[in-house]
Amino acid sequence: MSDATPDHGAGDLLTDTYGDDSPRQITSPLTLEDKLFVHGVRSIGILVLIIVSSIGIFLGVQAGPTLNHYGLSYFTEYRWLPSQDIVGIAAVVLGTIQVAVLALLLAVPLALLSALFITDWAPGWMRPTLIRLTDLMAAVPGIVFGLWVLVFVQPHATHVAHWLSKTFGWIPLFHVRTDTDYPIWSQAPGYPSYAGSAAMASIAVAMMIFPMATSVMREVFSEAPAGEKEAAIALGATRWAMVRTVVLPFGKSGIVGGSMLALGRALGETISVVLIISQTFELKPYVLEAGTSTISALIASGFKEASPSQLSALLTAGFVLFCMTLVVNTGAALVVARARGNEVTEI
Repeated sequence: MSDATPDHGAGDLLTDTYGDDSPRQITSPLTLEDKLFVHGVRSIGILVLIIVSSIGIFLGVQAGPTLNHYGLSYFTEYRWLPSQDIVGIAAVVLGTIQVAVLALLLAVPLALLSALFITDWAPGWMRPTLIRLTDLMAAVPGIVFGLWVLVFVQPHATHVAHWLSKTFGWIPLFHVRTDTDYPIWSQAPGYPSYAGSAAMASIAVAMMIFPMATSVMREVFSEAPAGEKEAAIALGATRWAMVRTVVLPFGKSGIVGGSMLALGRALGETISVVLIISQTFELKPYVLEAGTSTISALIASGFKEASPSQLSALLTAGFVLFCMTLVVNTGAALVVARARGNEVTEI
């Protein structure tokens, strides 16, 4: 009776024939051009990080004397009277948020519809022209939008504001402290109560953030899976049904991210707001009523003639604005980064 020979499997046979079958890492040396590109991009990224950190550290150091002197009252006081040693940013923070939120309410729906039209409805020959025109709006200086709203839009927009205050004045948001039933309302006591308001400034800011939001949304919508879009059309879905079931679920991160990036831009808008608003320091929810202020407008209007103590207070306000925009833009970057993957579409 002979000894049994061991049974070798296919894996053992391959191992005996070719040696170790573990996967090998395939590496190739970087060319000179690749090394220059990698190190160049890395250096630029580090430089940007250093610049942003330097700005934050500088503003934080400059804010120290003001915060030590006023304490928490700097954030709760709404009056800005440096001559009487009364300084606070509560009113300008509220005005900044009001202008930014109203601008988002105007710009985001317009940007969403524009991005959808460019990606899914516009003819092929028209699409490049629309993209160029939209991107060209981002290069228009803010002062141009400010002058456009101040000279052309505001005289007509005051009629809309008057109708809103007269019809929905029972809502604090649309209330205006003037006689809306005055026979000639433009000559009512307290007029102009509708010009120079947060709502008017938000129109200019909305036109400035519209190209940014449109660009982000358009890029995300254009990456929607073509196979699922064609499958929805093949199954009999209308164009709108395809957009609603495929494009919008895929691009919801782009919508949120584009809106947050636009919010970061709206928070720091300066020159167009300074041109339009009637600067007052008052806590009020009446966005249609004349008189408001923002952090950037406060800094722009008071920086030139500020004393050393006033300059420290203005730089502290700038530090608060820096932190607000940094948080918003960081959140936007994280949301946009998620636009590449985990959305689920249902057909």
